[in-house]
Amino acid sequence: MVGGAEAAFQQLEPALETLAPGTDHSSRTPGRKGSVEPAEKGYLHCGPPGAGHYAKMIHNGIEYGLMQAYAEGFNILESAGTPEAPEPYRYEFDVAAIAELWRRGSVVESWLLDLTAAALHADPDLDGFTGHVQDSGEGRWTVLTAVEQAVPAQVLTAALYARFRSRQESSFSDRILSAMRHQFGGHAEP
Repeated sequence: MVGGAEAAFQQLEPALETLAPGTDHSSRTPGRKGSVEPAEKGYLHCGPPGAGHYAKMIHNGIEYGLMQAYAEGFNILESAGTPEAPEPYRYEFDVAAIAELWRRGSVVESWLLDLTAAALHADPDLDGFTGHVQDSGEGRWTVLTAVEQAVPAQVLTAALYARFRSRQESSFSDRILSAMRHQFGGHAEP
């Protein structure tokens, strides 16, 4: 996601194309025909200065929402094994095995799920995490931008607020979020 003058982008494009993941990363979107466009190779000139950063900010806000959805879903599965769970919904799930299962052709498969499965395989109870989840600013900026533009962003806002809440109490969903952040970026807990 690059912003800037078109001439500057064209000058940098060979380097961007070299650094981008390329077409081997994902299959071509059905219906796309003709020459392969830069976005299909993993880079894109998004517009004038600031446009690339703006697109990346929204990407990171969406990331907050996706991570929160996984964390909440796994928390529901984990909570089914507690005495507080209603009897008809009391199960002892192997959450790590379910994460592995969902990676294999499920509609919710993703790189974030791959990272979650790796974290759960390494530490099924996530005892190595406190659940204290930082926000690096992009989600906050995305939510503030949505407010400024009067664009509803309920999921992204809730995900940001969940990170704020995580700093006050610990839960399995918070440990899932913390484990994912550690897996994909080496983000350490404070």
